Amino acid sequence: MAFTQVVNFGGFAAAAREMGCSRSAVNKLVNHLEKELGVQLLYRTTRQVSPTEIGMAFYERCTAILADLEAAEAATSQRQTELRGNLRVNAPVSFGTLHLSQAIAEFIEQHPQLHVELTLNDRFVDPIEEGFDVTIRISQPPESPDMVANPLTTVPRYLCASGAYLEKYGIPTHPQDLRHHTCFHYGYLATGNPWKLTGEDGEHTICIQGNLYSNNGEVLRDAAIAGLGIVMLPEFIVGKALQQGSLQRILPNYQVPDISIWILHPISRHLSTKVRVFTEFLQAKFRDRSW
Repeated sequence: MAFTQVVNFGGFAAAAREMGCSRSAVNKLVNHLEKELGVQLLYRTTRQVSPTEIGMAFYERCTAILADLEAAEAATSQRQTELRGNLRVNAPVSFGTLHLSQAIAEFIEQHPQLHVELTLNDRFVDPIEEGFDVTIRISQPPESPDMVANPLTTVPRYLCASGAYLEKYGIPTHPQDLRHHTCFHYGYLATGNPWKLTGEDGEHTICIQGNLYSNNGEVLRDAAIAGLGIVMLPEFIVGKALQQGSLQRILPNYQVPDISIWILHPISRHLSTKVRVFTEFLQAKFRDRSW
């Protein structure tokens, strides 16, 4: 257990905090294990701890065995739904605050013995390196043999602007008109990504121009509501603004690509009961979600 926790959390101090013991105690347990096996399981430097090739193979076997034990214990005690321990979850800020937080509150109510740690940020996260059991990812999942990706839901995106903006600058009637408007890009690159729209006259790729870029959709939504420009955002961010009339759809006869939301977990957690139950809960929760 001590060895797998050191690998999971990337160091002795973090593993000790998770286990509720001292760093020296964890170090002693791992040293004893290496001595018993006669091999070096970990590379140790002043900055980080990482498994050797033999250590990684041993880690994968250990995590599989621990997951089997967890499943066997649940089946034997007939308490499959009484989840215990810690579950570390990572998700994007907007999706987390607007929708995931409510789902997690419901999940905790169903499983009060489980401790959920939800971390929200909009930067790219390495789930394995940062020790997350479950990661919510928008757009394409990583192509990694170390990760299992399950589809969570698909969300439509809309082109939107405020009535004040449209009154001042005019309503676009064709995708090419967007070249002459202020458009805010949802992403990391300051150069922006082209917008793709498809209608009866085919597909159009538009290189947008704008003076605001953000990896947080709520920032762009609020700027659009303030009448500063046009946005292309998922319904889970702009749905309420559209219902309330503070934003209006533009070019409704043209479709923009939907976005996919995925739920990921390290392959080492594949047999974990809490990860499986949480994944199935979210899939059921968001499968037919009305945003």
